[in-house]
Amino acid sequence: MEHKMQHIRNFSILAHIDHGKSTLADRLLQYTKSVTEREYHDLMLDDMELERERGITIKSHAILMDYLHENQKYYLNLIDTPGHVDFSYEVSRSIAACEGALLVVDAVQGVQAQTISNVYLAIDHDLEIIPVLNKVDLEAANKEVVKDQIVELIGCDHDDIIEASGKTGLGVQNILDAIIEKIPPPVGDEQAPLQAMIFDSVFNSYRGIEAYFRVFNGTIHKGDHVQFVNTGKDYHADDIGVLRLQKESRKELNAGDVGYIISGIKASYEVKVGDTITHFDRPCEKAVSGFEDVKPMVFAGIYPVNSDDYEELRVSLEKLQLNDASLTFEPENSMALGFGFRCGFLGLLHMEIIQERLDREYDMNVITTVPNVSYVVETTDGEEVEVHNPSGLPEEKRIEIIKEPYINAQIITHADFIGSIMTLCLEKRGTLKNQVFQPNNRVEVTFEMPLAEIVFDFYDKLKSLSKGYASFDYFQTGYKEAKLVRLDILINGNMVDALSTLIHRDHAYDFGKRTCEKLKDLIPRQQFDIAIQAAIGGKIIARETVKALRKDVTAKCYGGDVTRKRKLLEKQKKGKKKMRQVGNVEVPQSAFMAVFRMD
Repeated sequence: MEHKMQHIRNFSILAHIDHGKSTLADRLLQYTKSVTEREYHDLMLDDMELERERGITIKSHAILMDYLHENQKYYLNLIDTPGHVDFSYEVSRSIAACEGALLVVDAVQGVQAQTISNVYLAIDHDLEIIPVLNKVDLEAANKEVVKDQIVELIGCDHDDIIEASGKTGLGVQNILDAIIEKIPPPVGDEQAPLQAMIFDSVFNSYRGIEAYFRVFNGTIHKGDHVQFVNTGKDYHADDIGVLRLQKESRKELNAGDVGYIISGIKASYEVKVGDTITHFDRPCEKAVSGFEDVKPMVFAGIYPVNSDDYEELRVSLEKLQLNDASLTFEPENSMALGFGFRCGFLGLLHMEIIQERLDREYDMNVITTVPNVSYVVETTDGEEVEVHNPSGLPEEKRIEIIKEPYINAQIITHADFIGSIMTLCLEKRGTLKNQVFQPNNRVEVTFEMPLAEIVFDFYDKLKSLSKGYASFDYFQTGYKEAKLVRLDILINGNMVDALSTLIHRDHAYDFGKRTCEKLKDLIPRQQFDIAIQAAIGGKIIARETVKALRKDVTAKCYGGDVTRKRKLLEKQKKGKKKMRQVGNVEVPQSAFMAVFRMD
């Protein structure tokens, strides 16, 4: 296949959730005949069962389309991206591999928070942006107002905005022509040493790991001896090719191409997203820069329900990490739950998706502990410790200050809901930074608030208060000092480490009391009294008691002196006391789950 670089276009699609980018991608595939009638089904690029079920894109997907424009064949590489804030890492990887982007905005809902942050990502990488107004066929479409918003956001002309409809296929040809006319072809030198960047990878149980990459300079041939710069390992390229609907082998790929490489790699840690591929005997001078390591925001422990499955869980997490580079994990153990992993996620939706994927794709039955964020502790010796887990906190007398991560939250909503949203943010210890009224009765508010407050149920509450209209986007700003305490739960005097939490001092009493009440209902009664206590350091702040089951020992005394009854009861009391000293309490699985789902 002989083609010059000026006939290639690499682009991605950016949009907020539900603005119709996956449907638009379907139309592009059909229009360029990249998919036959027989193969076609809705949402071609969302191939994960979970994606179809929830109607969200979780993974970026790459696909090559051919398009004839003015009797010249062009090769278009489309990289479809997710829209949810938890997957913005996927978006940053796709952007690093492209020269242009389609910005899709829903004509009914207008510009939303995630649209804005994705646009900034694209502008930072100097991408050419083509604005597309989607869903113009709907009666509720508010074309002129939304066009004004787009013009304000990216500063284009009114006439540059392409009206389209993913459902009816209106405007698809205009979009394709605009891609060819406006997006610059890739720039690169085919004679230079090979320099290609990995932007995704998947595990194939027959052929090892398939890495997807974009060539910036040089040429790669089938069978070449290649080296991965960051890991320093070298391989032979057993198979290379382009990503059509199915993979298509090629003899060579040149600068500007997007493709895959299979070289029989078995161990998942050898392929890192963002790594550079080069030739072993003629390496490139420096690795491709493009995007940074991901920073997890939320941490939680994942433990196998059956402790024998620990090894299997590790293998499953490694395979999952290949496909989702933003997942991080390290081993940890807990007295209550045995061996497991401390995992880092980008947000709560991300955590939920990982849990679902473990269950579906790898058949792993797991328990997830209370999600929390990472804190920085300054000790009295003046050193800084990063703490992901409440049980890793230094003892109280060594702590000078605890700092927690803060974020800037941007919320765009309808003016009617602004009061209740303000109240929600202030309850969550937020401070109002900025408030901008926009045309069409919309308001953009910016709050600074602790990340820990968002982790539980902020997003759900925001959606229900605004009847689904508020859109929310955030980025981390740094750490600030906080009045945090460690709340421990003691059962029968023993601490249960899986239930410890770091919590703001003002919320601690309330949370401790609710936890004790919840556990009281869930722990089965024993032959002795069980004390459930919530403690901060050495101070008990709440207590509930699970009453003992007891036999009526005085039943055989009828009449007679009361001292006879007393004697029997005393004897029983001694026995119960002895039992409590040797007895230990198993906390059932359901109790953990219920406490974690407290709210």
